[in-house]
Amino acid sequence: MSYIVSTVVEELLTVLKEDQVTTNETVRELHAKDESHHKPILPDVVVFPRSTEDVQAIVKLASQHLIPIVPFGAGSSLEGNSIPVHKGISIDFSQMNEILEISPEDLLVKVQPGVTRLQLNKELKKHGLQFTVDPGADASIGGMVATNASGTTAVHYGVMRDQVRDLEVVLADGSVIHTGNLAVKSSSGYHLNGLFVGSEGTLGCFTEITIQVYGIPEFVTAGRAVFETVDAAIDAVTVLRQAGIQIGRVELVDAFSVRQANIYKETNYEEKPTIFLEFHGNQSGMEEDVAYTKEIFEEFGCLSISFETDTASRNKLWEVRHHIAYAYTHGYPGRKMMTTDVCVPISKLAAAIRFARTQIEETGLEGGVIGHVGDGNFHAMVMFDTNSEDEVARATKFNENLVEFALSQGGTCTGEHGVGIGKSKYQQKEHGAALQVMKAIKVTLDPNNIMNPGKIFID
Repeated sequence: MSYIVSTVVEELLTVLKEDQVTTNETVRELHAKDESHHKPILPDVVVFPRSTEDVQAIVKLASQHLIPIVPFGAGSSLEGNSIPVHKGISIDFSQMNEILEISPEDLLVKVQPGVTRLQLNKELKKHGLQFTVDPGADASIGGMVATNASGTTAVHYGVMRDQVRDLEVVLADGSVIHTGNLAVKSSSGYHLNGLFVGSEGTLGCFTEITIQVYGIPEFVTAGRAVFETVDAAIDAVTVLRQAGIQIGRVELVDAFSVRQANIYKETNYEEKPTIFLEFHGNQSGMEEDVAYTKEIFEEFGCLSISFETDTASRNKLWEVRHHIAYAYTHGYPGRKMMTTDVCVPISKLAAAIRFARTQIEETGLEGGVIGHVGDGNFHAMVMFDTNSEDEVARATKFNENLVEFALSQGGTCTGEHGVGIGKSKYQQKEHGAALQVMKAIKVTLDPNNIMNPGKIFID
């Protein structure tokens, strides 16, 4: 341990309790990685704040010694967002996990950043409410804000940025600001919520988060529709959205991924492009939506379609989509999954997915495509051996080709996973001169570059 790190650890122990600071190698290893394929890097020390004041004390010490700070939530990020590439202090927010206030009348809830998605929804259910952003993993709310997470319900309820009403943020000098208020809308000043959501810990540490929640729908219907081609499936969904039907979720799983799910779950679903969808609302309106959906889908050659209303049947129907990652990792032991995350205009989605399928086949690696077809965001996945330079190169090239294609179509390199380590090299091409504005903001708020350095911008 270096002299500076040793000094910082000693000083941390003067402002935090002994059980809030550790240099234990096993704990550091847990904070060296996330769920991505990126190489783990051990932080020098891990701290567990329990209050805003704790975070301020940590940040002030880091600022004084110019030690990097890396916020850590549940470790479920997929682009190396919480990997401490320059080592330093990993701030684990798991002990700041209180639901501070629920306001059913305002449809708002205030939480600490370590509260997880399932923890929040369990408490909200008592009030007939729900938090709608669903990235799949039981991610922390702080991490979801940091990466502007979304998921299967974004087509109806929006992404994380749409839910945030106010953030309490500890800046790089240890000062505290609020980025918003409790009002539904405001025309006052710059939109700081929008700036900090998706900033991946590069501008500050969130200590309180106020977000919008929704009433639990009276009635939910889930459906599964099988098509002959990906193009037909996407065209059918596009027309469905244009018809004004309120879809709660709509997801595509390609034929290869359905096959992988069949192997994993020992099911026998048709191995063809499949659309999973869900409607939220009242029963009478739902029946009309289902009937209209069947008509539209049949126009595009839908091979079969079924709907379920009871909770157990709906959950079983969605298993194919929700368990895809497990199906691949279980089917290819010893290999890592590289998951792409591009988002394109809806009109370009079918072409982008065709391109992705072609690219997967050209790599010679196994993989598939799933996507949030309602908003143009999809994930193409390949399984590769991290110990094989050739396979790593092929997987990396596959990712690069798909990002380049998405950008050429007016899309983005990341729809929901964030920039992290893997997507920083595409920022100049995607944002052009606007990237300099972003860098200027970063320098203004974090002049010593201690806040999660090495993320978003190339060092």
